[in-house]
Amino acid sequence: MEKRRAVVSVIGKDQVGIIAKVTNVLAEHQLNVLDISQTIVEDFFTMMMVIDVTSAQHLEETRHILHELGEEIGVQIDLQLEEVFQAMHRV
Repeated sequence: MEKRRAVVSVIGKDQVGIIAKVTNVLAEHQLNVLDISQTIVEDFFTMMMVIDVTSAQHLEETRHILHELGEEIGVQIDLQLEEVFQAMHRV
């Protein structure tokens, strides 16, 4: 079975615990992080993760929980299937 992947992006003001809080949500939904990149430029935090969603049962629920977490901690969190992400960012 081919892996189905999604991209999680997080952008906002840097603060303690962003990565931990996001990865806790993913772990609670049995979603594995395949790759992660994060950068801090001055006070701005950006992170992109590629996650395995092959066996994801409730991806919309996970997306909603991540969005709510983002609002709670003051960052923007998006989860998109890899093919949607690539289509939206194609030049």
